[in-house]
Order: sequence, then structure tokens, then C-alpha cells
Amino acid sequence: MEDEVVLLDFWPSSFAMRVKIALGEKGIKYECKQEDLFNKSPLLLEMNPIHKKIPVLIHNGKPISESLVIVQYIDYVWNHKSPLLPSDPYQRSQALFWADYIDKKIYGGVGKRIWMGKEDQEEAKEELMQSLKTVEVVLGDKLYFGGESIGYVDVALVPFTSWFYTFETCGNFSIEARCPNIISWAKRCKENESVSKALPDPREVYGYVLQLKKRLGLE
Repeated sequence: MEDEVVLLDFWPSSFAMRVKIALGEKGIKYECKQEDLFNKSPLLLEMNPIHKKIPVLIHNGKPISESLVIVQYIDYVWNHKSPLLPSDPYQRSQALFWADYIDKKIYGGVGKRIWMGKEDQEEAKEELMQSLKTVEVVLGDKLYFGGESIGYVDVALVPFTSWFYTFETCGNFSIEARCPNIISWAKRCKENESVSKALPDPREVYGYVLQLKKRLGLE
């Protein structure tokens, strides 16, 4: 019997993009259901009653929430190809550490502070750049954070790059000027079909943010 896999998604969400990349790496067929975060569906509220957030992966009727937890679940369940987490316990611990760092330091609201354009925008820009420079050192001269192929840390970080154009445009700065290796790495990632299919056009993300700012009364 074929697995039934459903993803509750919101297309600009970097968190949901992580799940789509992981499913793509594993070659898993799934149904993608778009959510309206201003009018959440009964299915989302039923499947994630605690946080009421996307993404939610529903595997044979059972929900899994939180993007990095979902990516780990995908890696464990469909372990027949493209391992995302290292088998070595120490290397695995390092991958988990850096994905957690990315969640807290890069995804943790700093981007919103940039595109909202309030008084702490300059501070937020510097925080983002320092965090990106930190992970750039971790990348070093490797093709990917995972080594020769996309791994868990790559999956954790690369969706965020689809928002770079928005941050740069709203904040009037260049990420590539200070973190050229991160940009080169992002371009390499996008040569993989799993990534290119999961990430939207950065200009579409920017268009969404402009609409959101109007809705929030920020324009």
C-alpha cells in the first residue's frame, strides 16, 4: 500500500520549503495543500492544535509538526536514499547544532525586522550579516554543509535565501558583498531539482511582502 503524504503549506514560508526539499531529495510523492494564515483551515487546526502553524506533514493520517522535526522524520522513515543526517553520532550532533543555530539566529525574526523597516532595521541587518558570516565559516570550502551532497544543514538554511532579495530591497544593502560564499553555495543548491522546485521566485516573495505590509498598515 502506497503511503499517503500530505503537506499543509504556505508557499512563501521558508519553514515549509524545508519539508518540500527533504521530500524531493527522497523522491516522495505528496499532496500539497495551501493554507491561508489569516483564515486557517479546520484541517490545520485539527492537525496542529498546539501551535496552529504550518508546515504540517500528514503521513497516513498522522500529523508531524515543526519543520526541522519533520525533516528528521522524513530522513528516518524514508532512509532508502539521500541521507540528510550523518550516520556518525558526532557529525550528526554538529548538524543538529547548526540547524538549531540557524533557526534561532537567522530565522528567529531578524528578517521580519528588516522588511518591516522600523527603527531597529540597521541593527537587524547587522545581526543577520554576523550570523550568515558565522555559518559561512562553517561551510568553509565544502560544496555543501553536508559535504559532497545536500544535507540537513543545507535543507535548514537554503529556503531562507529565497527571501534575500526582499531583505536587500527593503534594507538597501547587499548580502553578497559581505557573504559571497553563502551566495555561491545557494546557487549550487538551486542546481538540485529538489531545491529549485521548492523555492519560489524571490521577486514573488517580495511581491507578497509588499501586499502583507499594506495589509498590516506599514505602507
